[in-house]
Amino acid sequence: MENNLEKNLKHPEEKEHLFDNPKNVKILLRIFFIFVVSLLFIDIVYILLAQNHVIHRHVTYEWEKYWSFYSIYGFVACVLLVLVSKYILRPLVKRKEDYYDN
Repeated sequence: MENNLEKNLKHPEEKEHLFDNPKNVKILLRIFFIFVVSLLFIDIVYILLAQNHVIHRHVTYEWEKYWSFYSIYGFVACVLLVLVSKYILRPLVKRKEDYYDN
């Protein structure tokens, strides 16, 4: 009965898009997580081969040797970018609510 209710709430002329179906979202998330796990596995294999001197990693600094350094660095940089834009830049460019009413 809920499906019929949801269909009735939609506008009759509204086109159904790809991500309106929860099944498609689940498939996309599965693909995404399989991709992430695959990259993690490749990173672990690469580190193990580098430790056994099969692959030479050309690192300049000591911290580049650590496992998942670049992924952690990228994540921290992304979080800092969001926080800086939210708490520092947003108050600088934000207008009062009645700015355009004058």
